[in-house]
Amino acid sequence: MPTPTRIAILGGGITGLTAAYYLNQAGVDVDLFEAADEPGGNMRSRREGSYTTELGPNSLLLSPELEELIGELDLTGQIQDPPPGVGANRYILRGGQYRKLPASPPGLLASGFFSWKTKLSILRELTRPAAPPDATETVAAFFRRRFNQEVVDYAVNPFVAGIYAGDPTQLRVQEAFPKLVELEQQHGSVLRGLAKAGVGQRRRTVSLRGGLQALPDALAARLAGNVYFHQPVTALTRTAEGGFQVSTPSGAFQDRTYSQVLIALPAHVAAELLQPLFPAQAALIGAVYYPPMTAVHTAYRRADVQHALHGFGALHPQVEGTYAAGSIWSSSLYPDRCPADEVLFTTFVGGAQSPGKAHDAEAVMLPRVHEELCRLYGISAPAPQWQRRYVWERAIPQADANLAPARAAAAELATQGLQVVSNWQAGISVPDCVRYARQIAGKISAASTA
Repeated sequence: MPTPTRIAILGGGITGLTAAYYLNQAGVDVDLFEAADEPGGNMRSRREGSYTTELGPNSLLLSPELEELIGELDLTGQIQDPPPGVGANRYILRGGQYRKLPASPPGLLASGFFSWKTKLSILRELTRPAAPPDATETVAAFFRRRFNQEVVDYAVNPFVAGIYAGDPTQLRVQEAFPKLVELEQQHGSVLRGLAKAGVGQRRRTVSLRGGLQALPDALAARLAGNVYFHQPVTALTRTAEGGFQVSTPSGAFQDRTYSQVLIALPAHVAAELLQPLFPAQAALIGAVYYPPMTAVHTAYRRADVQHALHGFGALHPQVEGTYAAGSIWSSSLYPDRCPADEVLFTTFVGGAQSPGKAHDAEAVMLPRVHEELCRLYGISAPAPQWQRRYVWERAIPQADANLAPARAAAAELATQGLQVVSNWQAGISVPDCVRYARQIAGKISAASTA
């Protein structure tokens, strides 16, 4: 008789949990190992007194797969939407003042956000011929070629910093935004391609009551008995039959054999585990770069803040020379995150464009964030009502020159029974991770019943 399928999943973030959930639903035996004492990985919510903060993702774009998963976990009733009209308003700092970023190319042309020279460049993009695909082209180079430097400075740069904590001069456009390359090749123009594809309708942006950690908590609860916390995998061993065994500090699983291993770990952790068995692939995976980033949560009395804060938040282009990369207006999106007479900012310091700032001492960083918030938002308070920070030594994996070789290495490992389902492989957003984990789980469960 064939050996029963049993899968080891390393890492209890959203990708590992989702893969485990769907495998379990399909009747496949799984063991999920997590080094921490709680599920979620980067998806962490914290409550301190009257304040609820997100340490990682602050909201979710509700894809069909994610919405279905939330429903299966009986969390639909916990979905929170921002107040009407708030989530669509995004602001960019320009000339020391916040200016609303139009949500569409026609809006950009009708507004005063860009110069007339740039507006003409945006129109001319419709007639610029497509260039041959270039795997080395950066995001900045792509937009400079299709539009101009002002678009790079005041739209692309802050957008990339907000999504990836990244540097558009380093990210490869084919890795970070492959759809844009596809639109240029198919339609000769990015704008024409966007119009024909009907792109532009923003997905629903939501949170969950009590914080986004409700999602990994619910997944872990459904997997009770198959999730092992405080159990980092310290080694992988290949059996004579081609399966795998895992070593943990407790030694409790050394007699179990797994037909496949799903690696849902940060690249540097995965590389350490893979190095003894697959050194060449481990070196490529270990090169995936995660810049440091610090999230600073700051609350003020509403009466002390002049700005209306009617929006999602504001980003700071690098050319503006600010300390922080921008802020999410957390209490504007979800008013229950702080007392009713206060406002809560989530400010980001560091990232690929300013990695050193993320390591500033707390005694330096918190006053600087407060000072900048006061200057930009017209805040009169001498000190915040409340302020905390959380440092991510490795925040978001970058789609730079190291990513394609790492993905090629992951493809080689898949032929050996090792599936990399980390966010640098699946995509950095939560919907991407859910979609990819569900896809991998479906392939494994189908193969196990074939």
